[in-house]
Amino acid sequence: MSGPGVSGPGANGPGVNGPRERAARLLRCYPRAWRARYGEEFTELLIADLAERPRSPARTADVIRGGIVARLTDAGLCGSAPDGAERAGQRARASLASLACCAALFLGLGGAIWSQLAVGWQWSAPDTTAAVATVVMSGAMLVLAGLALLAGLPLACAVAARIARGRVRGLLGPSALFLGGLTVMVVGGRHFGNGWPGTGGHPWAHPGPVPGGVAAFSWASTLSISSFWAHPAALAAFPAAELTWMALSPLALACLVTGAAAAVRRTELSPAVLRFETRLARVACLVMAVFLGAGGAWIADRTPPPGSLFRPGVIDVAGLAVMALALAAGWRAARQAAR
Repeated sequence: MSGPGVSGPGANGPGVNGPRERAARLLRCYPRAWRARYGEEFTELLIADLAERPRSPARTADVIRGGIVARLTDAGLCGSAPDGAERAGQRARASLASLACCAALFLGLGGAIWSQLAVGWQWSAPDTTAAVATVVMSGAMLVLAGLALLAGLPLACAVAARIARGRVRGLLGPSALFLGGLTVMVVGGRHFGNGWPGTGGHPWAHPGPVPGGVAAFSWASTLSISSFWAHPAALAAFPAAELTWMALSPLALACLVTGAAAAVRRTELSPAVLRFETRLARVACLVMAVFLGAGGAWIADRTPPPGSLFRPGVIDVAGLAVMALALAAGWRAARQAAR
């Protein structure tokens, strides 16, 4: 085993820089479940190695690398298929929970881009690339919404059945977090959707592919994803309630996703349900790839003139890059779940 060293007085003595304290700090690189299972033995090995080699950057790098791999394995993003049906089910649920987090990040950023195109459609005729991108993204969003509903129903039933049987340990907190975040997002999205900038537009000859109410809710839900954060003077002109919502909505969405992911990881699912969820996960990744391709084509197009509502900005490019990373991680999680 190779790893870190800490220089300075008292590196080998008692106190905050003693071998045991240093070993405890290094152990925090690993996830809680790993520490509960291997922590005591690993700590003793670290203490012995620290006493023999007080300064060793290679040891630090080795421990950090091992911690990253352990955390990715705990999240269901890497690692070989575990032995035993119980551990395999736990790993599959972890992979599905990670996929849900990746999908939420993808859809949050994608929803902001999609909303921008929907607003532009209300005020001016899009060029060919923007029109195709808007239609394709709208279709992908519709399919993803349907997949989310199909995936959520069996999970909700499993959680509700477990709570009804009195097996509430570890589920009440995530369920409350999920419901609280969902309530805030629905109420806030409906309320602030009344200020949708597409209202009152003068559509061109063809009606928009996105119903106004849906576009308004998506715009309000992703209002925090804005380049105005880089322009404090312009941001200060926003109403106080809207600024509060822009700060609160990401927290509410984080609560919703965290609660859902935790509930999935802590709920036993039958093999049939796991297979069903895994198939949906792969389909969702393919649909997200279609959405990403349409968004990439729109951003790569140079047709829109300066000032056009269909002209992409830096925040769109950055959002697309993060969406690509989220899709890659989600696809990895889907493959791990299938194993």
